[in-house]
Amino acid sequence: MKRFTNLLLCGLMGLTLTACSSGSSAPASGSASTASTAAAGSDVTLKVAGLDGGYGTDGWNAVAEAFTAETGIKVEMDLEKNIAETLRPVLTSGKNIPDVIYLSVGSEGKLTDTMISEKQIMDITDVLNMTIPSETGTVKDKIIPGFTDALTSSPYGDGKMYLAPIHYSPCGLFYNAALFEEKDWDVPTTWDEMWELGDKAKADGIALFTYPTTGYFDAFFSALLNETAGPETYTKLMNYDLDAWKLPEVKEAFDIVGKLAEYTESNTVANANGDGFTKNQQLILDNKAIFCPNGTWLPGEMADAPRADGFKWGFMALPSYNSSDRYSSTFCEQVYIPEGAENADAAKQFIAFIYSDKATELFYEKSGAVIPTNNASAMIKDTDDNKLYYSIYDNGAKADAAGFAAHDAIEGVDLTSAEGILYGTVNSVVTGDKTADDWYNAVIEAVGKYN
Repeated sequence: MKRFTNLLLCGLMGLTLTACSSGSSAPASGSASTASTAAAGSDVTLKVAGLDGGYGTDGWNAVAEAFTAETGIKVEMDLEKNIAETLRPVLTSGKNIPDVIYLSVGSEGKLTDTMISEKQIMDITDVLNMTIPSETGTVKDKIIPGFTDALTSSPYGDGKMYLAPIHYSPCGLFYNAALFEEKDWDVPTTWDEMWELGDKAKADGIALFTYPTTGYFDAFFSALLNETAGPETYTKLMNYDLDAWKLPEVKEAFDIVGKLAEYTESNTVANANGDGFTKNQQLILDNKAIFCPNGTWLPGEMADAPRADGFKWGFMALPSYNSSDRYSSTFCEQVYIPEGAENADAAKQFIAFIYSDKATELFYEKSGAVIPTNNASAMIKDTDDNKLYYSIYDNGAKADAAGFAAHDAIEGVDLTSAEGILYGTVNSVVTGDKTADDWYNAVIEAVGKYN
């Protein structure tokens, strides 16, 4: 099960990397290293270290070969399943530091989170204005809007990019499109239409909503807050701004979930755990519930499960609130340049190359990973089920990346884990043990402790 976790809450468990670089405690300026910009035939060897994770290594190896063919810069890849463990002593020693690291915020070991906390990641804002190797356009013109502004890319809220977004999975509401055809229902585009559909479905003995576990409200609630409060206020919320959390438009998101609880399938809470989550997902396949929040891995996760005759996956962003933009959160991985990297110029070229059509095609062909470029979905064949999911931003939805700003842990406060106050309380709201008001007030109290 792939469950969302809060992407940028840096408790960090006392881990340190104080010897990682020259010792400066301020964010790097992003200035180029003394290494040459590495024209073709250069003697520069770029060291790339990263996780051998769910996407494997074939995509990275193919992209590295293509980058060398394009620029002449040699690439030495080091991809390991325990990369956080092997990198930590290297970074602490300050010797043989990789030029590029592929290890996402929130990954096991929290190495990247630690580096963010200790400001050991280089400012790479200038990459956005770089011309992509082998192409004529710039990186910023290629990346889907909303990705580089997220706290997963700009963790200090200073308008600068430190981590480049790659390998993304849109999140939204999955449903059985065949059920809508059978019932002659319209897919709702607003929350008012959502409630109308819920009443129709209830008359047929079908619940409007279910969820695998409360961990999925990370992405769901992030998108909802962007709709009710707007992206500017959302940024304040993710920076623990107590006044922002007290706004009525923020409270409206809690009230929507409170109303949605009335339409949630009755067995959902009992199965909303690591053992029973697939039973909740199965409700969609059996036409016992209509919508389920999830990510692009859901169809694969349920590939062998039984389903209603004619079942066909549907996928949509959250319905609009009061004519707002519709939002679809995204789970996104990152790459970055650590302070102390010897070949920063070449590293920036490599990161820029990741957004090229060539690299995008190789990543998808070799590993199934999709880079957040504005033409990535066009490269997916119409016969591929992923076309539906990765076209969501082409069809008007706005992207947002769930996650709070870096902050020291607050003793005794669990705000954002799957069992924490912000998401975990949803179970109690659905069972009726707590009201939406109870939930909201508890969140306000918890956020207040960060101020």
